[in-house]
Amino acid sequence: MEYKISEVVAKTNIPKSTILYYIKEGLLPEAKKIKSNVHKYNDEHIELIKYIKYMQEKMGSSIDEIKLALENKNDSFSGSYSMLAPLMNTLSGESTTLKHYTKSEFIEYFDIDSILLDKLINDNILMPIKEDDFTQKEAFIINLVENFMEVGVDYTVLKEYVKHAKIIAELEQKMQKDLCTAKNEDNFSTLWKIMFETLFNTKEYIFNRSTYKVLYKSLKNELLK
Repeated sequence: MEYKISEVVAKTNIPKSTILYYIKEGLLPEAKKIKSNVHKYNDEHIELIKYIKYMQEKMGSSIDEIKLALENKNDSFSGSYSMLAPLMNTLSGESTTLKHYTKSEFIEYFDIDSILLDKLINDNILMPIKEDDFTQKEAFIINLVENFMEVGVDYTVLKEYVKHAKIIAELEQKMQKDLCTAKNEDNFSTLWKIMFETLFNTKEYIFNRSTYKVLYKSLKNELLK
């Protein structure tokens, strides 16, 4: 379908000035020019505007991050992993403010045991984003492991986290493929909302609530003794 700019505004609740800004920045394709000062928009404009709005408001993505995803999109955008581009930093747990170190710099700066470092990397407890790129995040994990060792308790929970994290990651990848298979002209918005809400909201809710339930039951039983 084709729409006037006023209809696009009504359907997306986004001001005309913002829509024109998105077009200027290359986030949206140019509208079809019918005649002077008369332009027509289509369903792609509607869905992309919804996507941009969702990514900004719900996921905190910047215009530059969203622009990167949209620059890499193909004709089957909702079936492409480029949808995840604005969220890759969030998925990685990386922060733009973190200082980065080479392996040798990291070992020296944080006084790291190189043997323990290699062991944790091999066990996938440490997973640097790049091969020779370490941050305070990795130092925190190493310090945690050292605390386990100091009190004589094996860091089994971290090893199990790795095993279950891999299983969950594979399930999430399957979810992405299933959503792509289910793609049609009418469900674009719902597909990426399912994916993002599952990855960033529901997973945290289920994990944290499960931990709460188990620990609460343990505490309750202890108090009843």
